[in-house]
Amino acid sequence: MEKTFWMRADDNTAIYVKKWYTDNEKPKAIVQLSHGMVEHINRYDAFAEYLLGQNIFVYGNDHRGHGNTGKEQGLLGYFAEEDGFAKTTEDLYMITNQIKSDHPATPVFLFGHSMGSFLARNYLQNYSREIDGIILSGTGYFPALQSHAGKLLANLLPPKEESKLMNALAFGKYNKKIKPKNTAFDWLSSDEKVIQTYMEDPHAGFIPTARFFYDLMDGLITMNDPKQNRSIRKNIPMLLISGDADPVGNYAKGIWKTAHLYEKSGLEKITTMLFSEGRHELLNESNKEEVYSAIYRWIRQNFKL
Repeated sequence: MEKTFWMRADDNTAIYVKKWYTDNEKPKAIVQLSHGMVEHINRYDAFAEYLLGQNIFVYGNDHRGHGNTGKEQGLLGYFAEEDGFAKTTEDLYMITNQIKSDHPATPVFLFGHSMGSFLARNYLQNYSREIDGIILSGTGYFPALQSHAGKLLANLLPPKEESKLMNALAFGKYNKKIKPKNTAFDWLSSDEKVIQTYMEDPHAGFIPTARFFYDLMDGLITMNDPKQNRSIRKNIPMLLISGDADPVGNYAKGIWKTAHLYEKSGLEKITTMLFSEGRHELLNESNKEEVYSAIYRWIRQNFKL
């Protein structure tokens, strides 16, 4: 079963939330989803239904500036006037608290994909004791100098106007290794139907505002901060999952750098999974069932569900 509801953040922003559940069942665990940039939570329906089949309930929201939340705000691709990334991270924590209220004493895992993984990594710096494990899909490693430069540039641009310049700088090279190229979004998945559906979706693939990119760069800087990462509890299980053809993870190099970053911060339970020829959206790849199964197996093995 599915239900949707709205939650009100501290700054009065209405956040759209979706829950997948089975009536009159006690779940073995909960997975909280944090979706990626320029997409929305309904794109995770197949994965959520798979987890539900394993008696794992799923919650997920449309982030600020995305999907129904962005539609309610009146502007896609815009988090907030200030502290947008931090506020979007706090939205995730607000939903975690709702999950715990609905299902006390049930293990909760945070799954973040791409930008959603960056939010999850910010979340981890503050709330690692509130969840039982974290799964980072399609994440990456971004040098601080690059992020600071992007932040400075974004700050010079009109904040509420879509920024083709920042969008090109962020995504411009992601398709370069794809041959032959059919669309600008081929780097997302090798499944042509997935790409076609994505391109036809009015809530996917849009161009965000300059302020969004400013906030995104701010979030990237924060998530790599060694001091803040040292505050993460050392025994939290972490799964890094990526395709070796994913440009966001720099074709696996950025995934290993990310794992090393957390090892240096003292984390003791890091698992890394790389899928051969997998592009950015592993949950939407041609072998997605294999990916689903690998994620479930990791959850089950770590927590004896």
